[in-house]
Amino acid sequence: MKNYKQILSSILLTLCFTFSTNIFAESNLPSQLKIPEHNGYIDQPQENKLNESLLNNLVNPPNPNIEASSYILVDYNSGEIIASQDPEKRVPPASLTKIMSMYIISNELKEGRLKLTDLVNVSTKAWKMPGSRMFIEPNSNVPVSELIKGIVIQSGNDATVAMAEHIAGSEKEFVELMNYEAQKLNLKDTHFANATGLPVDNHYSSAKDMAILAKAVISEHPELYNLYKEKSYTYNDIKQYNRNRLLWKKSLNVDGLKTGHTDLAGYCQVTSATKESDRLIAVEMGSKSEDMRAKNSATLIKHGFKYYETKKLFSNNKELEKISVLMGNDDFVPVGVLRCTYVTIPKDSSSKLKYVITMKKELTAPVKEHDTVGFVSIELNNKVLKQIPLVTLKKVSQGGIWTRFKDYVSSSVIGLFNNNKEIYTKIETNKFA
Repeated sequence: MKNYKQILSSILLTLCFTFSTNIFAESNLPSQLKIPEHNGYIDQPQENKLNESLLNNLVNPPNPNIEASSYILVDYNSGEIIASQDPEKRVPPASLTKIMSMYIISNELKEGRLKLTDLVNVSTKAWKMPGSRMFIEPNSNVPVSELIKGIVIQSGNDATVAMAEHIAGSEKEFVELMNYEAQKLNLKDTHFANATGLPVDNHYSSAKDMAILAKAVISEHPELYNLYKEKSYTYNDIKQYNRNRLLWKKSLNVDGLKTGHTDLAGYCQVTSATKESDRLIAVEMGSKSEDMRAKNSATLIKHGFKYYETKKLFSNNKELEKISVLMGNDDFVPVGVLRCTYVTIPKDSSSKLKYVITMKKELTAPVKEHDTVGFVSIELNNKVLKQIPLVTLKKVSQGGIWTRFKDYVSSSVIGLFNNNKEIYTKIETNKFA
């Protein structure tokens, strides 16, 4: 018995000495855990990102029959590409250019640098613009609220240049803003040379970039998005109709965005449509006729809603699991994902959807908020669709000296008798938050 007490005392003295050298030190747990190597794709959620990995892993219906030089069909919520053909092909965007012009105008309104009631003086250059026009008069003062209707509904080149000059001083300076915003949105295959889309050298975009831009317009400026579904607008006693024919197709529930046409670009269109809580964005470039443009856009929207569905898997900052915390003022820290997570899958396959959490077994305080502690793997039919970082949802400070000492001793004693080196644990379920 005496020898047993001596051995136990020696162990405790050793632990106390070791602990005393570390008790006031910060935890050496890195703020960002390196996620282990694994198959699949780690999706770092980003605004306006399009994910090409998920649906490529599945057996999908064939792409729709579309007669255009390039096209793309994207789910708005998940950002996943449902169907595409040469989506990164650089082509003239014609009046789809005005989506970016309106995006900048919307930014200016949102930031308070521009008001709908501001009066814009119409220059001779704006008045003389060829192509589609709003028919504003030179040297007249037109409210911003009227001009943006002329841009969106009537596709007025004159209204677009008038607004460009009002915001930036000249169309040239405005184009610099357009290209700056294109870089911020990561539009890799886009360069603008004017604000209208009239044919000019070095002016191009792609179906994929236009889909990203459309998503930004819808998500960042919902207060102005209603303009894109207006069927007509009258200015200067001239009534003009929106060239988006699908606005008249009630069964499609289309609410935007823009058409375009030049001899060089062919017929182009960016379309968005909703069905209950779902939204699709379709972009086609280079159709051969106005009729074909409308048919192609309708075909893409119908294809997406017929064959696919989008599921919301996790809410942002929703607790999925807990991880135990040593030496902290809390025993556990909740973990989850930073943003709402959606997945687009073939219809009637959601019963085979599940997720697997791989996370650290325990953490040592202090723990920072949004530390990466593992990942969530989304699987369908046992195929990995996407993987999302798992993060802590709150911070945990170090506990008092007694709490830290107790946890240190406890974990050290357990470590003496536990040869299990695993630092991760896995949890599998089909119950989505």
